Amino acid sequence: MKKLIKSGGVLLALLLLFASCKKNERVLNDNLTPVSNLVAPVDQAAIILAPTTSASELFKWDKAVAADGNLVLYEVAFDKADGDFSKPIYKIVSDGGGVDSQITFTHKMLTKIAALGGIASSATGILKWTVIASKATNQLKAASSRAIRLTRPAGFAEVPATLFLTGSATEGGEDITKAVPLKKLEDGVFEIYTSLKAGTYYLTDKASAGGKHFYIDGNVIKEGTSVVTIADAAMVYQLKYDFNVASVLTSTQIQSVGLFMSAYNTEIAQLAYTGNGVYVSPVTAVEFYQFSWGRDERYKFALHTSAGVQYYGSINANNSSPVGQAASYFYLTPVTNDQWNNTYKFNPSADRHNVKVTLKFSADGPYLHEVVTL
Repeated sequence: MKKLIKSGGVLLALLLLFASCKKNERVLNDNLTPVSNLVAPVDQAAIILAPTTSASELFKWDKAVAADGNLVLYEVAFDKADGDFSKPIYKIVSDGGGVDSQITFTHKMLTKIAALGGIASSATGILKWTVIASKATNQLKAASSRAIRLTRPAGFAEVPATLFLTGSATEGGEDITKAVPLKKLEDGVFEIYTSLKAGTYYLTDKASAGGKHFYIDGNVIKEGTSVVTIADAAMVYQLKYDFNVASVLTSTQIQSVGLFMSAYNTEIAQLAYTGNGVYVSPVTAVEFYQFSWGRDERYKFALHTSAGVQYYGSINANNSSPVGQAASYFYLTPVTNDQWNNTYKFNPSADRHNVKVTLKFSADGPYLHEVVTL
């Protein structure tokens, strides 16, 4: 009997809980009135895009109204001029995680959207935009849309994150897995010190099959399967590319690299290129110069190029002894041709001894040099 009473009590409690839950149920009201007015930018706004700057554009609209007064979520949608937004080329939630009735687009973002809409580099085209308001599963497109006229500069909307040289003219040859990496200086900007010989090469964003192919046409970077042909004998080059503006910034032959000693105002050794952006000096005798105030040990490097002499030295105008310094003491940076400034100092142990000097223009770290006293 006790078991029956206990079971009945549990059943009664469950029924009461179920009844309580039913009383607390509320029907979700997802009714809303769509966005009635797009505020900015004005219809047919003409925007000359500058994706390498911090320029931006504000897109703004009147709020949609939810029947229950709660929050509405917004998405901005873009489509081609003849599209109906059934398959927009791009959608993104508004600021504030989708609750704000506005969004700020950088010119870099708009350049990507323009490319998705078929607007080519260095061209002008028209896209249109609208706002989709949503409440739960209810999504309503704004009552109107607006056109924007976008002008893209030269350059790629999506710049590669990595870049490689490959082909018969390169140090890695035609094996794509041995493609030579470039150093990324900033987004879209790459540099390399490498040798090229007679043959062909192209640029790619992957050291494997399936990467994008780029080639140089005059001074312009283009995407496609064409290649660059080299007819000259092997020569070391400094190459610098900017995909933001689709341009070759530097294509310079490096004729020689010298170890310049300031007090003698001359190069005391010539470094030989050994591959992979590395130059190595022969065994070189070093003797500090005797002034009345002491012995001078300052030095830097002179790159003789087809465009003139470019000096590489320290970021510091004046340096102390390298003893006990951090690795950054030996970093290389372009400097002026001043005889004394932005120089390094040999370790005191190098005086009247032989040294071997190595310059490394590497893709995977800072440009730097090493000095070994023999």
